[in-house]
Amino acid sequence: MITVPAHFGTHLGEEALAWRATLPALATRFCARWDLTPDGALMHGHVAVVLPVRRADGHPAALKLTWLDEETRQEPQALRAWDGDGAVRLLDHDDEHGALLLERLDHTRSLLDVPAEEAVAVAGGLLRRLRLEGPGFRRHRVDDLVAENAELGRPLPDALVREARDLGRELARTAGTTLVNEDLHYANVLRGDREPWLVIDPKPLSGDREFGVIPLLWNRFDELDGERGLRDRLAALCDVGELDAERARAWTLYRAVDNRLWALRDGHRAVLPALEAITAAVRRSTVERGAARADELA
Repeated sequence: MITVPAHFGTHLGEEALAWRATLPALATRFCARWDLTPDGALMHGHVAVVLPVRRADGHPAALKLTWLDEETRQEPQALRAWDGDGAVRLLDHDDEHGALLLERLDHTRSLLDVPAEEAVAVAGGLLRRLRLEGPGFRRHRVDDLVAENAELGRPLPDALVREARDLGRELARTAGTTLVNEDLHYANVLRGDREPWLVIDPKPLSGDREFGVIPLLWNRFDELDGERGLRDRLAALCDVGELDAERARAWTLYRAVDNRLWALRDGHRAVLPALEAITAAVRRSTVERGAARADELA
């Protein structure tokens, strides 16, 4: 029924390669179980394959088969909680095998295809809408960034890494319990029929909505007009998304440093210039605002 590309899943480890070998049988199994007919070429991302299908009544849908890990395991629960309000609608699912039956969206049209200003406005609106309580979802774990930096040979300044670690620990300690998508970015918002734009592929967390801002800064980063453009985008997201700007800056600083260490460790160097610029801009903005408050109190 499907042929899985040879390169798919190779970065996920040996266990995932064994799972990849089962995908053709899983596709056949769930097409039979949910009475689906294949209706297009197989697509894939980093951790899932998606097969366009038709349901028994002829309506289009998408069968998604996902590698289950800490980040993906609760995707069906998040989609069920949002119930199609700003997100792709979940039609059926099987938690054991990572199978999801989803409404069909237009995979050829995402927020990457519209002007940046419009994309930021839409994404900010989705941040505002997707704000249900989610105490049952996993919490973000703040790792010891200082130890990670040391293991990598201290590529980042020790003072910066300590600052980010301590900031992350305090933010995590005081974080709320909102259902947050930590991987909301422009390619993960597709054109729909019942709504113009809908979120796909959430990585759900229970925490602060401000945690989810940084992917919207480093994606389409090359379109920003320097540091001023970066600050303006962050301000626009906070304004439209009704976010706490100070907490958004704090989470963004922590996540920028955390992701810089991840990029260095796993070889994702293409994103480093954006993360470095975000770190510098947000840190400078935080210092400036702290100085302005001190002047007001003096």
